[in-house]
Amino acid sequence: MAEQFLRRTWAEIDLDALRQNFENIRCHVTAGCRTMAIVKANAYGHGVSRCAQVLADAGADWFGVSNVEEAIELRRLGIAQPILILSYTPPQQAAVLARYDITQTVVSADHAAELSAAAVEAGVSLAVHIAVDTGMTRVGFPYNASSTEEDIAAACALPALKATGIFTHFAVADEPDGEAFTREQYARFMRLTEALAARGIVFELRHCCNSAATVRFPDMHLDMVRPGLIMYGLMPDSTMRSSLQLSPVMSLKTAVSQVKSVAAGETVSYGRTYTAPTNIRTATVAIGYADGFPRGGGDRHVMLRGKLVPVIGRVCMDQTVLDASAVEQAAAGDVALIFGRDGENVRPVEAYAAECDTIHYEIICAVGRRVPRIFVQGGTAIDEQNELLD
Repeated sequence: MAEQFLRRTWAEIDLDALRQNFENIRCHVTAGCRTMAIVKANAYGHGVSRCAQVLADAGADWFGVSNVEEAIELRRLGIAQPILILSYTPPQQAAVLARYDITQTVVSADHAAELSAAAVEAGVSLAVHIAVDTGMTRVGFPYNASSTEEDIAAACALPALKATGIFTHFAVADEPDGEAFTREQYARFMRLTEALAARGIVFELRHCCNSAATVRFPDMHLDMVRPGLIMYGLMPDSTMRSSLQLSPVMSLKTAVSQVKSVAAGETVSYGRTYTAPTNIRTATVAIGYADGFPRGGGDRHVMLRGKLVPVIGRVCMDQTVLDASAVEQAAAGDVALIFGRDGENVRPVEAYAAECDTIHYEIICAVGRRVPRIFVQGGTAIDEQNELLD
């Protein structure tokens, strides 16, 4: 299907890079430790339909998702590995969880009781993992409550629930000054799991390492790690350094739809917020905030024929205007690179995210559903995920 897709705005997904990143991560992980591939949010915006299969073939032991719909999608894609929903699911979904053989996170004593009651009523049994809040202050049994140990023990004894795992989530493992608090979170988690073990409550899987901790703290790998962003070739923080070799998987590209001359004093786009200071040449590109190109942000640039050119005027829903004066040969049909790679031209997503005053996580996850994902293998486009046409 090479070059047969609509070249308006598209995201190219390098499946070879994804596989290699995952294999490099597995080599980095402590021997005997399992790997849960985090593919929530449409595989961090990369297109779960192909990415999940590549990761399964590369040896992912588990998959992690955000909600029951994402878990069902994986099953319908043919993923047979265990799947963990990492956050809350309403107890009324107990029968659905059992039908698709999905492991559910239990976030509190009340959630455990309600999930157990719903499972009993539905006549099913559910595998669950216990979430412990050791300092993220989001979801999970609170570590600092006097009844936490008893509450978890009671949850593990409830009918129709089988607690096969326990985990926590680090708040600052990716930050340069976050090591002390991360180690405190880990110590809290270990104290709790050891206290539970002393009561005869032993879990098959203990896991706490997100991408940053997987890279930075191999002594915390325990029974399983949960890489997310690093699978897609990006470090959680620009200051992180590691021998782990990663290659970005996504490149976001758009097409120039028109080039025109704009005289000094003319205004550009909605609100007339930009006035041409001199005679300039503009290039309109077919990307806007409906595609995930943020409307706000600071001084932003797009790469055109290897040169960074500024965005001028307000970003529209479907189109954006560039000052292409520095690119004499700019023409309709040119490929404009938002981030990633286009031949020899490279624009890191981190640099683009900084211009947008946000983080690379948000940029890749925000690529809109109408933007087709073009899956590339061996340098050739082999498949397309287009939610508007599929």
